[in-house]
Amino acid sequence: MYSLSEVLETIRMVQEENLDIRTITMGISLRDCADADYKKSCQKIYDKITSLAGNLVKSGEEIEREYGIPIINKRISVTPMSLVAESSNAENYTAFAMAMDRAAKEVGVNFIGGFTALVHKGFTKGDRILIDSIPEALSTTERVCSSVNVGSTKDGINMDAVYRMGKIVKECAERTADQDGLACAKLVVFCNVPEDNPFMAGAFHGIGEPECVINVGVSGPGVVKNAVQKVKGSDFGTLAETVKKTAFKITRMGELVGRAAAGKLGVPFGIVDLSLAPTPAVGDSVAEVLEAMGLECCGTHGTTAALALLNDAVKKGGAMASSYVGGLSGAFIPLSEDAGMIRAAERGILTLEKLEAMTCVCSVGLDMIAIPGSTSAETIAAIIADEMAIGMVNFKTTAVRIIPAPGKEVGDSVEFGGLLGHAPIIPVKGAAAAEFVARGGRIPAPIQSLKN
Repeated sequence: MYSLSEVLETIRMVQEENLDIRTITMGISLRDCADADYKKSCQKIYDKITSLAGNLVKSGEEIEREYGIPIINKRISVTPMSLVAESSNAENYTAFAMAMDRAAKEVGVNFIGGFTALVHKGFTKGDRILIDSIPEALSTTERVCSSVNVGSTKDGINMDAVYRMGKIVKECAERTADQDGLACAKLVVFCNVPEDNPFMAGAFHGIGEPECVINVGVSGPGVVKNAVQKVKGSDFGTLAETVKKTAFKITRMGELVGRAAAGKLGVPFGIVDLSLAPTPAVGDSVAEVLEAMGLECCGTHGTTAALALLNDAVKKGGAMASSYVGGLSGAFIPLSEDAGMIRAAERGILTLEKLEAMTCVCSVGLDMIAIPGSTSAETIAAIIADEMAIGMVNFKTTAVRIIPAPGKEVGDSVEFGGLLGHAPIIPVKGAAAAEFVARGGRIPAPIQSLKN
C-alpha cells in the first residue's frame, strides 16, 4: 500500500519536477518471420508486430489516466533484423526497414528499434548487407532506429566494423543533409550492448529474450535536482544517500507502470531501466543535477567525479526498488537533448574530450553530439574506436551517436526538434588517424576478460 504522503509526493514530482515514464517498450521476437522470399518475410514482420503491439499505445494511455503518470513514449524493439533477413533472397534490407516502419505507424508508436547487427567478432553475409543498407533505410523511413555492436569485453573490438561504421555515419548524414543529418540521430554504435534496453535509438529485442516482453525506461532528472538542492552544503555521503532515496522512489513508479502495462497486454514484465534521461525542457537536465552539486557549469573540473557519484547512487537506489533492473541504468548525457549541456557546450566548457572522460563513469557514451560536416569518415571511426575501448576495458556499455552535420562548422548549430533537441557544432581534433583505423582486424580483448 502507498501512503497518502507518497501519493502527494508523486503528484508534486509529476506536476513540478518533470517526473515521467520516458518509455514503455514492447520487445517482440521476429525469429519466426524468416523466409527465403523477402516479400513474404516482410509481410510476416508487419503482421506479427501489428498483432502483438496493436493495443500498446491504448494501454499506455489508459495507465496514464488511471495513475496520473505521464508516459512520454510507447515504442517497440524487435529481433536484430540481420538475423531475420539473412535467410532471405534480398540483396538490400531496406524493404525490411520499411516493413518495420509501416507496422510502427499502424500501431501508433514513434520509434521502432532493431534494424541491428551484432558484429563484435566478425561479419556474416546478412550483417554486411544490413550495415550497407543502413543509410538508405534510415533516410527513407521515419520511425526506424538502427544499432550495430562492434565490440565487447569478452571479444575485443572489430576494427573492420568500426571503420565501416565511420563511413556509414557519413553517408547517413549526407543522405539527410536537408535535415542537418537527422538519420545519424537514429543510429548508434555500441560496445557491450544490452539486449533489453528500452531506450532509442539503441533498443533491440535480444536473442535471449522471450517471445514478447514489456520493458520500462524511467526518467526524473528534475526530481533528483530538486532533492540535491535541498542538501546544499552537506557532505558527499549525505548527497549520495539523498540521490539513492530519490532514485528508489522514481524506480518504484517505473515498476508499477511496467507491471500494469504487462498485465493489460498479457505479456511478461521484463525490466526497469533506471537511467536518468534528460530532455531539452527546462528543469529536466542531468547537467543541472551536476551543477546543483556545486559546479558552476557542467564540463568544468569536477564534473566527472560528480557524474560518478550520481550514476552510482542512481543504480544503488533503483536496484532496491525493482525486482528486475536492466538496460543501461544510470545517467544519460546526450548533448542535444539536455538544456544544461547545450549551454555548457555553447560556452566552450563542455568539450568532446570532456564528454569522453565522462563516459568512463556513466551509462552510455558520446550521445547526440554534432560535429563539423567536413569531419572525415576516418576521424569518426577513430572517435568510435576510442569510445569502444573505454567500454571494452571497463566492462561497461559505451556507445556513439554522432552527427557530422553537412555544411556546418564550429559556431553553427543543428535543430532536430522534439526530444532530439538542438546542439552547437563542437570541434574535433585536426590531426589524422586514418592510418590507424585502416589497419583492419580486431583489437584483442583485454586480459581482465579472462575470468573462467
